[in-house]
Amino acid sequence: MTTRGKRNPHIAVLDAEPDILGFIHRILADRFSVSLFTKVAEFTRNLRESSEPDLLLMDWQVSDEDGEENSLRLLGEIHASNPSLPIVILACSAELAEVVAAIRMGATDVILKPFKKSDIDLAVEQCLKGLEKPVVVEDDSQEIYLTENISFVRASKRMREIETHCTLVARADIPVLILGESGTGKEVAAMLIHKLSARRERSFLKVNCAAMPTDLLESELFGYEQGAFTGAIKSKPGKFEICNNGTILLDEIGEMPTVLQAKLLQVLQDGCFSRLGGRSSVKVDVRVLAATNIDIKSAIARKAFREDLYYRLNGFTLKMPPLRERTEEIPILSRHFMRKMAVSCNCAPLPISSALMQALMSHSWPGNLRELENTIKRYLVLADEQAIIDEVSPRQTVGSSPPGGEDADSNGGLKHLVRNLKDGAESAAIAQTLEGTGWNRKAAANNLQISYKALLYKIKQYNLSPPRKQYGLDPAPRA
Repeated sequence: MTTRGKRNPHIAVLDAEPDILGFIHRILADRFSVSLFTKVAEFTRNLRESSEPDLLLMDWQVSDEDGEENSLRLLGEIHASNPSLPIVILACSAELAEVVAAIRMGATDVILKPFKKSDIDLAVEQCLKGLEKPVVVEDDSQEIYLTENISFVRASKRMREIETHCTLVARADIPVLILGESGTGKEVAAMLIHKLSARRERSFLKVNCAAMPTDLLESELFGYEQGAFTGAIKSKPGKFEICNNGTILLDEIGEMPTVLQAKLLQVLQDGCFSRLGGRSSVKVDVRVLAATNIDIKSAIARKAFREDLYYRLNGFTLKMPPLRERTEEIPILSRHFMRKMAVSCNCAPLPISSALMQALMSHSWPGNLRELENTIKRYLVLADEQAIIDEVSPRQTVGSSPPGGEDADSNGGLKHLVRNLKDGAESAAIAQTLEGTGWNRKAAANNLQISYKALLYKIKQYNLSPPRKQYGLDPAPRA
């Protein structure tokens, strides 16, 4: 059963149910050329004899001519012969095994039945938006997913795969474990999953498990009853209750005290827990996303992390690549951060010259996206391109010996050298900002976007002081 038109792009739909085919046709026919198939053989023959469609919507329970359901085999064959064809699976369940299998065999997205018009529209938009996207563009609006507080850059193949996986697991409503170095964008990926999920209209809350002691973290997550401890003058709900029907991100989950891991495991298993000092059980429906930059398996071996909690959290794993493995995104990220900072500082963005861009591209970025964003922020504040080039250049050797020298080895090797490089760059940036404000510390702290107290600490740490003659101060006394 086939319907063809002259519209482009071309979408093929394979499903044994005529009612589903008719529903999808009504949704898409006014914008796309749509071909409908009820038989596997009919579809595969059309795929061989005609031009490849731009998108395939395929039922997960589709049967071959012998009546045998073998969706994995069919998906694998289609993806192997047409690797560039986006394939959206139409499934009746969100079983983890099916989701993971579909991803591994080449599926781009999964839509759960019964689906709505908005589900089909969103999946089609996500799959077709990059059909004519150039590899290198000066206008990078198509490379950044922008919605509310999310700026998800997907200019590299790795990040486009991450976006696809985020879209897929968003609809499966399973726990997701997000791994990666500090500053790689784990929180942004978590927010993207939430915004693409059925819970997007509900709360998204983040809790940093490394920022609080055990008792405070327990009360923050699960709440407490009146009189549970000194100062508990009234009952207070925890983040899990506040986030009911929403999504919670447990950041730095690897740092969660083991005494709380058992309680979290119970929440993941049956959605029940007790407030601190409480006797009754509270039941919630919360999707849990977890992020960490530590080696979880090593923590399990050291008995610092429960193995059963790891397998419960690990419904699906996303591994965020470090910036050094996706350097093609540095130009886009740099321009994006510059525009973002210029708006927040209410000033015009500065140009990024080819020399500066080359220096940014050559840097290893141990702090990943967060380090790049802070570097662009310093450039906007200081307006000194050469200072930034010197800061990120491998030739920078402030306060340290050349790489491989005796001092580097005797004082801790490469890590010590890198620490000295970063300290020297930070000290130079702070000193230059202070000089630019005539050593007005409050103005300098505001320009650097740090607290006044933090600036005073940095001044003391780096032993900074104003040039006395320049600011009309008395000369230093002779020794």
